[in-house]
Amino acid sequence: MNYHILTLFPEMILQGLSTSIIGRAVEKGIIKVNAVNIRDYSRSRHRQVDDYPYGGGAGMVMQPGPVCDSYRALCEELGKKPRVLYMTPQGQVFSQKIAQELAKEEDLVFLCGHYEGIDERALSLIVTDYLSVGDYVLTGGELPAMVMIDCISRLVPGVLNNDESCQIESFHDNLLEYPQYTRPEVYEGLKVPEVLLSGHHKNIDIWRRQESIKRTLERRPDLLEQAVLSKKEQEFLEQILRERACAEENIVIE
Repeated sequence: MNYHILTLFPEMILQGLSTSIIGRAVEKGIIKVNAVNIRDYSRSRHRQVDDYPYGGGAGMVMQPGPVCDSYRALCEELGKKPRVLYMTPQGQVFSQKIAQELAKEEDLVFLCGHYEGIDERALSLIVTDYLSVGDYVLTGGELPAMVMIDCISRLVPGVLNNDESCQIESFHDNLLEYPQYTRPEVYEGLKVPEVLLSGHHKNIDIWRRQESIKRTLERRPDLLEQAVLSKKEQEFLEQILRERACAEENIVIE
């Protein structure tokens, strides 16, 4: 996987992606991070990349020329036109499903805006995907880009030591991850669930799935609409819902 980030702050990208799991994957050559400085494509003597917005208004707008020129130079270098992801709160909210789709690409371009945004003409000419990390505004697109790169990279074979781990974490089958425990067995009076100490792998798997269902219902019930459940797991969920409804009505289940 090759990431190309069009940015005004390449050092922020390179420093942010040089540590931990992603940093090790870069060192091994499993993924590549190419931070392209948009300022290098400014035709201004002072490397200006922004100007006042037409029609007035607060702030500055990034000019279309440097943005488009940086992308076109990259395309010429690669010999193709990869997908361009623009980081914007106006875009589709990034999700694990989107990450899985993007992980299949060989090259991805992340376009990071600043100020009041980027001239609309540049966006219409080069952007293929508008993505957001949430309904809030940040000072630039670098942090969202790094969040998405981190998420996508975990799905690239070889990035994680245990390839299975990326498949059984939060949002697998549209469920949140089950609770995790490690030593000691008792901490401040709180014990590790007995089933995890039993060594009975089938029972452990059942417990973990049920805990995932319970946690999803408690914290992200919206995910359950698309959750992949077996018949027994669906019955387990329905039983929880019945118990909850009865508890709310102060009815005791015998």
